[in-house]
Formats: sequence, C-alpha cells, structure tokens
Amino acid sequence: MSPGGGAAALSSVMSSLRSVDDLLAVVPYLLGFHPADSAVVLGVRDQKIIFQVRGDLPARAGVAGVVGYYADVVARQRPDGALVLGYGDGPAATPMVLGLAAALQARGIGVLDAVRVADGRYWSYLCTDPACCPPEGRPYDVGTHPLAVEAILDGCVALPSRDELERRLAPVSAPGMSEATRRATDRLGALIEEKPRSLRRALLRAGSAAVDAALRCQRGDGRLTDDEVAWLAVVLLHLPVRDYAWESVGGDLGVHVALWSDVVRRCDPDLVTAPATLLAFAAWRAGEGALATIALSRALAADPEYPMAQLMSRALEGGLSPAAWDAAAKA
Repeated sequence: MSPGGGAAALSSVMSSLRSVDDLLAVVPYLLGFHPADSAVVLGVRDQKIIFQVRGDLPARAGVAGVVGYYADVVARQRPDGALVLGYGDGPAATPMVLGLAAALQARGIGVLDAVRVADGRYWSYLCTDPACCPPEGRPYDVGTHPLAVEAILDGCVALPSRDELERRLAPVSAPGMSEATRRATDRLGALIEEKPRSLRRALLRAGSAAVDAALRCQRGDGRLTDDEVAWLAVVLLHLPVRDYAWESVGGDLGVHVALWSDVVRRCDPDLVTAPATLLAFAAWRAGEGALATIALSRALAADPEYPMAQLMSRALEGGLSPAAWDAAAKA
C-alpha cells in the first residue's frame, strides 16, 4: 500500500479538475508513476483531493480481506467523499472496485465515482447512461491532456511504472565508495580517539555539520562527493545525528527527498538503513507515498528491527497523515 497526501506542486492543477478525464490525467502525477493492475482511492474534502492510497489488485479470493483495511485507512482521513479507481481488466479490477465502494459507503463515506481503467478507456460503475458511459468505455489520453501538460510544467514527474520508480533507488556501482567508506570509518576512529571524554558532543557536532553541509550542497544543485556520502552515512549511525537529520526535514521537502535518494543509491549497502528511513520520512512528508514505501522497504530489508523504520512503517500502514504527525509533534 502506498498512501500519500498529494504532491504540493499539483495544487494549481488539482483545482482545475472537472471530469473523469481530468482526474485520470493527474493521477499518475499524484502517484509519481502510471498505475497498472492497481486499486487507487482518492479522498476528497471541500472539493479537493486530500489523500490517495494505491495497492496492487489482489487475487479474487483476497479481495474481502483487504477492502476493509483500505477503507479504514481512507476513513481515518475524514474525507467528505471518495473516488475509487481500478486499473486492470474486468475480472481483476471489478471485485476490488465494487468492494471498496461498498466498504467506504458502509463507513459513511460517499463514493463520488467508481471507475475501471484499461487500454486507454474507462468505465464507470455508477453511470448507467449509455450516452455518457457507453458499454465499450470512454477513450481518454493522458499524454495530450492539458492538465498532464500543466503538471509536467509544474515540475511533476510520472514514471512509466512503479518498478521504474523502484529502480531509481537501486544501488549504483560506485568503484570509489568502498575506499571512501574505509576513509570515513578511519575518520570516525580518529575522532573517537581524540575526544574520548566528550565523544557524544563531538559526534553530534561533526554529524550535524555534515548534514547541514549536505543540505546546502543539495539546495545549490550540487552533488556530494563519495567521501561526503560515506561520511554522512557513517555519522548517521550515531542516533543523535540521525535525529538531527530527522528534525531537519522541512521547508523545501524536494531538497530532502533528492538528498536522501542520492545517499541511499550511493552509500555502502551496510549503511543504508538510516538514510533510507530519512528518505521514507521526507517522501511521506512531501506526499510521495510510493517513494516512501519503497525507501522504507530498503531500510527494513537492511535492518528489520530498526526502531525508526518500524515507526514509519506503522505510520504508513495506518494511513497517518503528515499533518497529524506534525500536530502530534507540536503537542
């Protein structure tokens, strides 16, 4: 499941939605990729999309077990209504779409439309007028739709598939990273020997400086060197440094997403847990639910017991919104 609050860059586009064609044009930019074999639910409040959740279409036997869970996640956002979309062929998509619609209605959430999408056409399960919704479906074209063009001009990206998004975070071959990691480890060892009595303070000072420098570099459209990536990954092993980086996530969230994406791809795989968790947090705050889920999977694969990754996992699985997180943090 990939929940999210919606990309901020789409705010002007979202106010222009007038039809199912418009909706289908912007969904890939909300998710960050073009969905396939997927169920998507969009929560609406005050005529604005406030939340989206996407998951793979389950086998027919598994539909009953997941629709209630998805509906509960959406209901926790307290939307005025919801839109249900199923991307795929009829036998796979129809049970999920109808099941979700029924589960949402049972929770007092009005279903504004329930639609199946496949092969450049869509069918509404709620419209029975053949003049509006012909049996062969209505054609649509995301590629040439004005709202899709506007989303691209706003800087939004929709990759061809979720697999392509996942590949964007795959480790890259960096011949110099092993040596850079060794140098970073030696540097940490020297710091430990130099400051044995004030090690905690020295580590936090060095680590926070590394985080600040990395963010400045990213804001200036720069790229960290291998030594900078390795040092950042090493000092993040110190939990106060990790917490400092966590608390720094804010402002232009795209900067944080870009920075931690780069570190996750390039750092030594044995050191990926903290950067991947930070990326999951930043992406979730930015409304990039799919990226957050992929990053979290990387973190938990490296260390299933990492407490901060487990905390993020509970937040994502429970459909917690970034606004609710912020409110709880300020309480």
